[in-house]
Amino acid sequence: MHFTCPLCKTENKIDADFRIKEYICRSCSNLIDIAKNTSTKVVKKPVESVVLEVGRKGMIDEVEYTVTGIIIRKYGTHIFWREYFLKDKKGEDAFLSESDGHWVFLHSIDGMDVKKKLNGKAAELHGRNYRWYETTECTIHAAAGFFEDRLNFGLATYREYVNATQMISQEQSGGTNEYFFGMHISKYKVKRAFKIPHLPHYSGVGIVQPFYFNFKQTINIMAVAALMICLIQLYVVTSRTNKSVFEEEINFTDVKDKEKVSKSFELSGGSAPLKVEVSSNVDNSWASVGLSLVNEATNEIAFASKDIEQYHGYEDGESWSEGSGNETFNFCGVAPGKYHFLISADKEGNASDPFKKGYQFDNGNYSVIQDGKGSYYMKDNKTSEIKTYADKFFLQSELMTMNNILGKPQEILKIDSILSNAIPTEYNYEMKPDNNPTVKIKAEWLPVSFWNFTIVLIILIIFVGACYLGRKIFETNKWANSSNSPYPQS
Repeated sequence: MHFTCPLCKTENKIDADFRIKEYICRSCSNLIDIAKNTSTKVVKKPVESVVLEVGRKGMIDEVEYTVTGIIIRKYGTHIFWREYFLKDKKGEDAFLSESDGHWVFLHSIDGMDVKKKLNGKAAELHGRNYRWYETTECTIHAAAGFFEDRLNFGLATYREYVNATQMISQEQSGGTNEYFFGMHISKYKVKRAFKIPHLPHYSGVGIVQPFYFNFKQTINIMAVAALMICLIQLYVVTSRTNKSVFEEEINFTDVKDKEKVSKSFELSGGSAPLKVEVSSNVDNSWASVGLSLVNEATNEIAFASKDIEQYHGYEDGESWSEGSGNETFNFCGVAPGKYHFLISADKEGNASDPFKKGYQFDNGNYSVIQDGKGSYYMKDNKTSEIKTYADKFFLQSELMTMNNILGKPQEILKIDSILSNAIPTEYNYEMKPDNNPTVKIKAEWLPVSFWNFTIVLIILIIFVGACYLGRKIFETNKWANSSNSPYPQS
């Protein structure tokens, strides 16, 4: 449809089919009465944060609408909101209301369906209750477009009822009394529907603005997550066995300046701490143990070390002691799989074995050394048993017998030469008992830890509590401008 302004002769067009009583000329802003084809007044053009123009089309919920009119309403001296009149292809009405960047999508409803309650402080529509929010008196500040009812520039009264993201709006203007049902609509949905390049400034909380996420749905998700975590923890606890998985006594001399590879052991079930206990017969001395836990499937290595110290004495008439011959530590969060240890250890006074540099038998079973005092020592490398010989000739005789060379003069001379010249004499070796020759290592597969499980549940509870508090603050701010707020006002 198109109309020619009787004053400025500007053609005004609208691509919609409905009965029009008045329109506002897009050029001279005169309000034209269609029946008389005359101007009734000049209307201010809507410019304050207006983002839609008359004639623009947009798709909302798969229905195409055309903007047929725009009204800016004014409350007090500086509060404005915008109403956009929409028509679909069937001629049905719809409205977009925008205030402070918050949008509401409305349709006309029959006032007979709205039941007032509690002296007008509540309303019911189709079994759902709405709380009275505020009553606002306003006037038309500016307008543009085509209208099927005559505009009333007098004082209009809006009474609004709210329930979450829905509302009932009652408009009393002149002798008319109309009702509208509205729902929050995302500003981004409006932007996509009408392809708006820019949106009005966004501030505060809208009258039917939803919380930033669905609180009830979040509670359900958190409850399901907590249940799943509990079931997983239950499975982990029931599917694993707590047991000793490794135990061995290591000679310090066997790991002097090198690492020993332990036997393999299997860990089955859920991830849990591996407790390691190390002990040694330290007495006013120390020992140190280094353990590398090797995952044989991935070759990942976790290293840990522990010092074992125990000292005691007598001072100022009192005895004292500190330290212990036993120490424990954990490899945390060890996953199931096949493992072994790389073991290194050292202790106070753990000198190198002097027999390693002495005379070695061809078969490697025995070693012989001489101290600086002329004594000889022979060590059985298999049993670590050491025999002392004060006479070289007695040792030579035993060596010849052990090697079965009594009838071989050349071999006898060889042994005699070795005993006289090749055996080191700088050791000053003395037979001393070693009270701390070994360190014991024991590893135990501990029960599954509930600590991480507890932390996750606590975090879930804190998150839900924070969401509840945030939602309460949000709703308090939403009702801050209401005369009937359900929340106490500070």
